[in-house]
Amino acid sequence: MTPSELKAAVGALGMPTFTGKQLAQWLYNKHVGSISEMTNISKQNRERLEQEYEVGLYPPIDSQRSKDGTVKYLFPVTAASQCSANTSRPTLFVETVFIPDHDRATLCVSCQVGCKMNCLFCQTGKQGWQGNLTTADILNQILALPEREQLTNIVFMGQGEPMDNLDAVLHATEVLTADWGFAWSPKRITVSSVGVRGKLKRFLDESECHVAISMHSPLHEQRLRLMPAEKAMTIEETVSLLRQYDFTHQRRCSFEYICFGGLNDTPLYGREIVRLLNGLECRVNLIRFHQIPDVDLPASDEKRMESLRDYLTAHGVFTTIRASRGQDIFAACGLLSTARQNENKSETSK
Repeated sequence: MTPSELKAAVGALGMPTFTGKQLAQWLYNKHVGSISEMTNISKQNRERLEQEYEVGLYPPIDSQRSKDGTVKYLFPVTAASQCSANTSRPTLFVETVFIPDHDRATLCVSCQVGCKMNCLFCQTGKQGWQGNLTTADILNQILALPEREQLTNIVFMGQGEPMDNLDAVLHATEVLTADWGFAWSPKRITVSSVGVRGKLKRFLDESECHVAISMHSPLHEQRLRLMPAEKAMTIEETVSLLRQYDFTHQRRCSFEYICFGGLNDTPLYGREIVRLLNGLECRVNLIRFHQIPDVDLPASDEKRMESLRDYLTAHGVFTTIRASRGQDIFAACGLLSTARQNENKSETSK
């Protein structure tokens, strides 16, 4: 809740409006886990609040730790609409990946259970869409993280399409960047998208956070085969929209590009990417493809990726190869939550 929402909530319970400001300080500055810890609020009012509300912190229920320091956490989803009718316990899960790297520590958060986009190379899409996370579910991945105090950056690149749950994502980034919230700079947050008509423009208008576009192919027909969302908003239309915004100062625009061996990493694709992005202030991140079950796509090798990087950079498109992290724990999105949900289905069917 924002301060105005907190004031309205306490006002409805007959409490003074300044109690809303006190709540905001306890939630977003002191990060308490329960209402009973809010000691500058009277015991009577704390008891009334506890009858109607909870802080909403839920610890991860599982984790996998990589030898490179990457940790994948499995968080329960607490939204009432996503719990079974006969229990108050969460039944669905999302993944969050903590990635330490020298003086940086990045958290990759999720915004949906499953995903509607159904990209061919993504395990989350194989789950289908099962629901949107609430703002509380999104923030819980940050607040309940054991390494919370180490975080320097957050990327909305976990499970789900952020533009498909835009209200909750914008609400969460408001809490993260507002003076009354975490007071983070928007430069510490990156939000990804495949490109969703109407929603991407709204995000660019209403947020100052960085934007990362999942490209994966500059060619319409191939991108359509890889990413069905290309039908609703093409990569050409997405880039055309981005050209209307200023990425020369504080805000950054980047493109994510998974390399598939012989499919999208040849000189032809380098030329097409240069053509597509010509004159746009941006960067391209080349990503190694890690196999997921039942998807027959080849991974690009180091030499091909380096050749593509060097070509793009030489032609004015700053390009990097993203270091692979957590390979020994299968840190790609969707694998841990899919396994847990399959376990639940097996238990239910017994």
